Amino acid sequence: MAGNGVLSGAVIAVAGAGGPAGRAALVRLAEAGATVVAADNDPERLAEAVDAARYASGGATVTGEPVDLLDLDSTRDWATHIEKDFGRVDGLVHLVGGWRGSETFVKTSLDDWDFLELLLIRTVQHTSLAFSEALQRSEQGRYVLISAAGASNPTAGNAAYAAAKAAAEAWTLALADYFRKAGISGGADGPTSAATILVVKALVHDAMRAERPHAKFAGFTDVKDLAEEIAGVWAKPAAEVNGQRLWLTEKP
Repeated sequence: MAGNGVLSGAVIAVAGAGGPAGRAALVRLAEAGATVVAADNDPERLAEAVDAARYASGGATVTGEPVDLLDLDSTRDWATHIEKDFGRVDGLVHLVGGWRGSETFVKTSLDDWDFLELLLIRTVQHTSLAFSEALQRSEQGRYVLISAAGASNPTAGNAAYAAAKAAAEAWTLALADYFRKAGISGGADGPTSAATILVVKALVHDAMRAERPHAKFAGFTDVKDLAEEIAGVWAKPAAEVNGQRLWLTEKP
């Protein structure tokens, strides 16, 4: 469907693009005709992901650069030059992930919280603050956060992870309220831009299946299916997806 859908010509930034979910997202967005600007903190992994997306999509515009998303100024510089280079920014897909847990609640390490707070919350804060105004200027701006069902149903050993994911969701919903109010103040019936949360139980990809051929991965979302859902956010009206958790697994 390259070049013939709502994403044709759109400019989409993908944070955390070097992992399996990022790679799948780059390919799917590029195949849909978007110009994709990827970032990751691992230059080698990022270069491989960008090359793979270009090849899979038949030479679509896919660029990449290492960005320190833990530095607000660096993140803002990234957003600014994307808009300057391409004329606009129509989306930011936040795929920065990570996990730490413990055997029991009592054994929870607050060092895990310190790590996850940076990885799962601070990066969301920085990308949302850096891209919010550019996304609002777009006619189809979308901020897409990938979250986990555990944020709504935390288990004893996942206190730090679930709390970090819940905080990232709350921050994203605040961005959604910004888009809603900006739409109203601009004289529109509702938002033209949206902040949306896609909720999974966990993600699975081909390498995981190869390593564990007998595993069921029940309730897991394949990264290719996640990429399809990410692309689909632009096919829905902003008012329909803004401030919404879209569940890709069973809701707890």
